[in-house]
Amino acid sequence: MRIRAQRGATLVIALIMLVLLTLFAISALNTSTTNLKVVGNMQARTEAFNAAQQGIDTVISRTDFVTAPAAAVVNPCGAANQLCIDKDGKPTTILADSYYTTKITGAPFDLVKPACITVRPIKSSELILSIPEDQDCSVGVKQQFGVAGATSGDSLCANAVYQITAETTAISGAKATVTQGIGIRISTDDMATSCL
Repeated sequence: MRIRAQRGATLVIALIMLVLLTLFAISALNTSTTNLKVVGNMQARTEAFNAAQQGIDTVISRTDFVTAPAAAVVNPCGAANQLCIDKDGKPTTILADSYYTTKITGAPFDLVKPACITVRPIKSSELILSIPEDQDCSVGVKQQFGVAGATSGDSLCANAVYQITAETTAISGAKATVTQGIGIRISTDDMATSCL
């Protein structure tokens, strides 16, 4: 009789072990799925950050950035000062093909163009005339009445500081915002149009 009483116990123990193994397998699957989502989101955010930085680099590398900050993007997609990147990482002008959409602004100051924070004329006395860049700013040794900068001591150049914000949104929903300040030398003729 003792053997008959033990026949069902083995089956019950085997079923309990099978249930425990199934729970461990489901837990491992859930953990790996969650980790995969986390890594995917981190990758999308990193790519969005890189697209935002690429947008800023694209804007500040343009030679007419100072004279036309509201049209800082050559071929915008969808709206002014908006860049689109396709799945291969190349710029596109078609919003529907965009994996990453970057808006270039000067937020919080300006929602349309990069913001000029400050501009200051460079004094002629601050120039180092042995540097070719400073030679281009010089108004000349012999100054006559009526020559630009003759009475104020200003050179033909100014230092401008801009704040550029790039907000990138990925097709996956990931977002990244990069705000960068840049200092550039501009012509005093461009002071009025770049910093209003």
